[in-house]
Amino acid sequence: MPRKMSVIFGVSNIFWTVFAVSQAFKVDMFPDESKIFAQIGDSVSLICSATGCESASFSWRTQMDSPLNGKVRNEGTKSTLTMDPVNFGNEHQYLCTVICGAIKLEKAIRVEIYSFSKDPEIHLGSPPEVGKPVTVTCSVPDVYPFERLEIELFKGNRSMKIQEFLEPSEKKAQETKSLEVTFSPTDEDIGKALVCQATLHIYDDDSPPKVRKTTKELEVYISPKDTAISVNPSTRLQEGDSVTMTCTSAGLPAPRILWSKKLDNGNLQLLSKNATLTLISMRAEDSGIYVCEGDNPVGKDRKEVELIVQEKNFTVEILPGPQIAAQIGDSVVLTCDVRDCDSPSFSWRTQIDSPLNGKVRSEGSKSTLTLSPVSPENEHFYLCTVMCGQRKLEKRIQVKPYSFSSDPEIEMSGPLVSGNPVTVSCKVPNVYRFDRLEIELFKGESIMMNKIFSKDVSKKALETKSLEKTFIPTTEDTGNVLVCLARLSIDEMEFEPKQRQSTQTLYINVAPRDTTILVSPSSILEEGSSVNMTCASDGLPAPQILWSRQLSNGDLQPISENATLTFMSTKMEDSGIYVCEGINQAGISRKEVELIIQGRESYKDYFSPGLLVLYCASSLIIPAIGMIIYFARRANTTGSYSLVEAQKVC
Repeated sequence: MPRKMSVIFGVSNIFWTVFAVSQAFKVDMFPDESKIFAQIGDSVSLICSATGCESASFSWRTQMDSPLNGKVRNEGTKSTLTMDPVNFGNEHQYLCTVICGAIKLEKAIRVEIYSFSKDPEIHLGSPPEVGKPVTVTCSVPDVYPFERLEIELFKGNRSMKIQEFLEPSEKKAQETKSLEVTFSPTDEDIGKALVCQATLHIYDDDSPPKVRKTTKELEVYISPKDTAISVNPSTRLQEGDSVTMTCTSAGLPAPRILWSKKLDNGNLQLLSKNATLTLISMRAEDSGIYVCEGDNPVGKDRKEVELIVQEKNFTVEILPGPQIAAQIGDSVVLTCDVRDCDSPSFSWRTQIDSPLNGKVRSEGSKSTLTLSPVSPENEHFYLCTVMCGQRKLEKRIQVKPYSFSSDPEIEMSGPLVSGNPVTVSCKVPNVYRFDRLEIELFKGESIMMNKIFSKDVSKKALETKSLEKTFIPTTEDTGNVLVCLARLSIDEMEFEPKQRQSTQTLYINVAPRDTTILVSPSSILEEGSSVNMTCASDGLPAPQILWSRQLSNGDLQPISENATLTFMSTKMEDSGIYVCEGINQAGISRKEVELIIQGRESYKDYFSPGLLVLYCASSLIIPAIGMIIYFARRANTTGSYSLVEAQKVC
C-alpha cells in the first residue's frame, strides 16, 4: 500500500509539472497579423519567438509543404525566416512550429504578394496639334495582381476615362496594363495637364488601396505658317557686297528657323539655324536660291528668295616680273598677287609644261613659287593662273638663271723673270651662260687681249672659261697692274651686264748675278786662326745666300744661310772648297773659294828667314799684280780670293 501511494504521488507530480509548463510556454509571430502583403522584389522577414521555454526547438514549413523560398536563422528563443527578394514562390501560409520539451505549439501567417513598384507612364501617339486627333496611352508596368488594378486618365480636373481589369490572370506574372484615349486638342487645352492615376486594391478590408500617379503637361502645337523673308539691301548685289536676310514664321511652339541654299541637284545645303542670315564679301558663286524653313515638332513651312551676285573685275600682278635674273644656287621667290577677288584659286606651270622644280604656297590673295636653289633647269617662262569664280586670268614671268659668283682668277705659268716668256691665264670659274661671257686682260691702261665665247645650246651646266696671253716681262713692268675683267650679259637689252674683276701687281724677278766672295784675312791660314768669308750677289728680289761645303764626292753640304761664314778657331779638317750660292725665284748664281788650313810648323817654314828675302823682293811685284787684278775685276770678274789682303799683311 505505501508503494502504491508513492507511485500515485509521483505520477501526480509529473502531471502537475507538465500543466505548469504548458501554462507559461507560448509562441508569438511578428508581424503580429494573420496576413501580410509583400512587394515583389522587396525583403520580408517573419520572426517566430518563444516565451516560457529556455531551450525551444523551431521549424518552418508552408501549409502545402512547398519550398520555403527563404533563409531560416535560429538564435536563442527566436527564429527568423527571411525572403529576399520576395517572389511568386513566397505566396503561402507559413507555419512556425516550436517544441519545448514534450509540448509543441504552432503559429501561422499568410503572405500575399503584389507588384506595384513603378509610376504610370503617359505616351502620346504624336505631338498634340490643335484640331488633329491624338491618342494618349497610360501604361502601368509590372503590376500584379492586375485584376485588382484600376486606371483613370484626367485632362485638367476632368476624368477622360476609367478602366478596371477584372479578368483573372491565368498565371502568376507581372504584366503591363494600359488605357488609351483619343481626343482632338483645342486652344483651350494649352497649359492643361494630363494625369494618369493607377489604383491597386490589394486589401480585403477597408484599408486604403495603393495609388500611383503621373502628371504630364499637355503641350499643344500649332504647325508653322505665314513664313516670310526680308532682304537688306537688295536681292541684286555686286561681288564683295554684304547682304542680311531675316526670316519669320508663326507657330506653337515658336518654329525653329533654318536657312539653306538650294544646290544644282535640288538638295538643300544647311547654312544657319538663326533667324538672320548675313553673307559678307559675296562672290559670283554665291548667287542662287536661298530657302528659309520654319520648323517645329508638328510641321514645316518654307519660303524662298533668289540672290543675284554680279561679278567684279579683278587684277593679277606677278612679282618681280616680267623678267628676273636669278643667280644659280640662290633662292628666288615668284609672287602672284590678286586684287579684288576674295577667294582666288591659284595654279603654276611652265610655258612648255616642264616640271616646276620649285615649291608652291598659296594663302589668301597671294601665291608664291619658290625656286631654291636656282638651277639651269629653272630657265623658263613661268605662268600663274588665277581663277576667281568663273573668270580666269594668267600672268607670266621669265626666269633667267645665271652663274657668276666668283671673281676671275689670275694665274702665271711661272715666275716673272725679266726677259723670260711667261703665260698669263685669266680664269672665270662656274659661269653660266658662258656664251654671254667676255673676258678682257689689261696691263696697266693697255689691253693685252679680249675673248668672247661661242654659244653651245646643248649644255646646261656651270663651266670654267679662261683667256691666256704670253708676254716677255721686263724690269720696267715692275709695279704695273694686270687686270682681268669679266662681263656676263644676262640679256641683250633688259639687263645691264654683270661685271667682276681681279688685279695683280707685277713684280719682275732678276736672276742672281755678280756673285763675289771676300775672305778675311786670307784663304790660307794657320791652324787655330779665325776667318770670315763674306758672299754678295745681285738680283731681284735680293738673292738669299746659302753657304755649302763641297764633299769629296762632289756633293754639297749646306752650312749656313748667312752672308758671312765665320770660323773662330780653324782646324786642319776645315780645309776644302766652300761654295756660296745666291738664290732667288728667278735662278741661282754660284762662286767657290778654297780654304787652306796649315799646321803651325808648316806655317813657320813657310815664313822662314831664307824665304823672307824672297817675299820682300816680291813685294814690289805683287802690288802691280794686284792693280792688274783689280782693274780686271772691274771689267768683268766672277769672284776673287782674298790673297791680296793676305800679302798686304806681309
